Amino acid sequence: MTREEKAQVIEELTAQLADNNNIYIADISGLSAGNTSDLRRACFKAGVSLAVVKNTLLTKAMEASDKDFGDLPSVLKGNSSLMIAETGNAPAKVIKEFRKKADRPLLKGAFIEEAIFIGDDQVETLVNIKSREELIGDIVGLLQSPAKNVISALQSGGGKLSGILKSLSEKEG
Repeated sequence: MTREEKAQVIEELTAQLADNNNIYIADISGLSAGNTSDLRRACFKAGVSLAVVKNTLLTKAMEASDKDFGDLPSVLKGNSSLMIAETGNAPAKVIKEFRKKADRPLLKGAFIEEAIFIGDDQVETLVNIKSREELIGDIVGLLQSPAKNVISALQSGGGKLSGILKSLSEKEG
């Protein structure tokens, strides 16, 4: 690879890192061609892009990026694949599901909305991270529940109040 080609790849990687807030680094070495193909298919279905990258080029792209990747460059040893997704937990779900039938991919590290996770033991934590849309849905649900309680209390209270008034008017008459 010529120096110009390397510079081009670093520039593309830096742009990808800048455009995405959910970045995973995984080790998919040792997967057979068929398993690798299955993994790529699973990633595509889940909206995750998967690309094998050179560690030195990714390290340089991280250094050139405006984001603070903390200790993440330290995991760039051996074979590395970059997994990028819109949803923070999508790659973790793909990894967890795929490992039911294979021992790879192994999670090296992840950068999720400025939080850094290092090590394969973080997969379960990452699977349980809620997406932005899920969090917004939870908040809307929480905001709606008090209003629903007030409305139902008013509706049932109105029925009770009219019943009491009707009973009182019947007693008087």
